[in-house]
Amino acid sequence: MTVRTSAGTIFKVSAAIPASFDATGYAALTYTPVGEITDLGEFGREYSLVTHQPVGSRGTQKFKGSFNEGSITLSIGLDTDDAGQILMKAASLSDNNYTFRVETQNGDKYFFQAKVMSWKVNIGSVDSITTASCSLEVTTSANGTGIVEELSA
Repeated sequence: MTVRTSAGTIFKVSAAIPASFDATGYAALTYTPVGEITDLGEFGREYSLVTHQPVGSRGTQKFKGSFNEGSITLSIGLDTDDAGQILMKAASLSDNNYTFRVETQNGDKYFFQAKVMSWKVNIGSVDSITTASCSLEVTTSANGTGIVEELSA
C-alpha cells in the first residue's frame, strides 16, 4: 500500500439500519452521496485512560477504559438541491442513528452508525462560498461494534 491524497473520496448516507453490523450488512443498504464536501475530518476509536496508583510502589499504572468512536465535523459547500445534503439536514432533526459509508479513491470502505448532531449554514463574506457544517457523533451497536473497515485488496 502507498500513501495517497483524499481526492476522489465519496461520503454517503442512508436512513436505513443494517441487518448486521459487519461489511455484508452495511453493503446491502442503499446510500445517497453527499455532494460538495470539502473536508471530511477524522474518525476512529479512542480509549479513556484509567490509572491506578498503589501507594506501595508509587508508580502510576495505566489501563485502557471505555472507548469512544469519536465525532466527525464535515465542511460542505451548501447545495440545497443535493439529495445527500437534504438527507443530512433531515437527520439533524431526528433522534435516530443514520448509516454512513466513506469510500476512498483506492476502494477502502468505512461503515458506521452516527447521530447527526448539527447542521449549520455559514453565509460568510462577499468573497466566500456559502457553506454548511455538519457534526456527527459516531456510535456503537449494542454488541460494541463501531467503525467497520472493508479494505481493498
